[in-house]
Amino acid sequence: MAAFLPKELLEGPKATGLQEVAVEDLLPRSQPRRRFEEASLRDLAESVKAHGVLEPLLVRPLEDGKYEILAGERRYRAAQMAGLAEVPVVVLEVDDKEARAIALVENLQREDLNPYEETVGILDLLALELGKEREEVVGLLHRMANEVKGKVTHSAMGNPEAQAVEALFKKLGRMTWQSFVQNRLPLLTLPEDVREALEEGSIPYVSALELKKVKDDVARKALLEEVKAGLSSRELKRRVRELTKKPEPQRAWHREVATRLAKLDLEALPPERRARVEEKLRELLEVLEEGA
Repeated sequence: MAAFLPKELLEGPKATGLQEVAVEDLLPRSQPRRRFEEASLRDLAESVKAHGVLEPLLVRPLEDGKYEILAGERRYRAAQMAGLAEVPVVVLEVDDKEARAIALVENLQREDLNPYEETVGILDLLALELGKEREEVVGLLHRMANEVKGKVTHSAMGNPEAQAVEALFKKLGRMTWQSFVQNRLPLLTLPEDVREALEEGSIPYVSALELKKVKDDVARKALLEEVKAGLSSRELKRRVRELTKKPEPQRAWHREVATRLAKLDLEALPPERRARVEEKLRELLEVLEEGA
């Protein structure tokens, strides 16, 4: 996919070269990125004010003379904060699918990308490549994983979609698709409070996966606050084990009596105690014979 080759995009026939465009003529598109750290953005704005925008934005032309930002919205926002009138851009002649791919790849290249955003971004990139919905891609990945484990026999691994999945993960170079299924897909079903904490960067993703195991909302929220306050991963795992430990089923009392009687040595009992036990055993025998 062209979006994995930024130099080719910048230098190929779809690009019109580097130029300056008025900030007011730039329009952000609906971006995969949802959060912009205010402090980090202010720092960038100070740098932009001092040195200008060093890396050009990628844009595509719109019919009204405006330009849609494909990559570089953070630089655009910083330029606005710094009061710049113009910024450097590279204008690309791309269709909607290519524009979406560029935006997704640019989002995945962010330094402050958290694991949840990365997971969703990779799924959306796969969905775009395969022409599927995100949920369908998740299903395909699970089928591929089940086939590798021998749980299913249909040949998901041999079809073009599976080959496209493998090719994309190789291009990304971050992890294998198997590791993605095992370690990242579980993030999609995180409780909302845990997901928000992960997106904010206030907890690591390994802690998020541990907290997911706690089904009791009150207990989980209390643990979440402790993790935010610095609870260690080791201590968190210990606490989660305690909270999720299943109680051992109680043995039926009559089975316990039968087990103890089987081990009983009447001859070793003191005379008075032996007499009482024998009396109870005779009564029990009579009751059992009544129903025989």
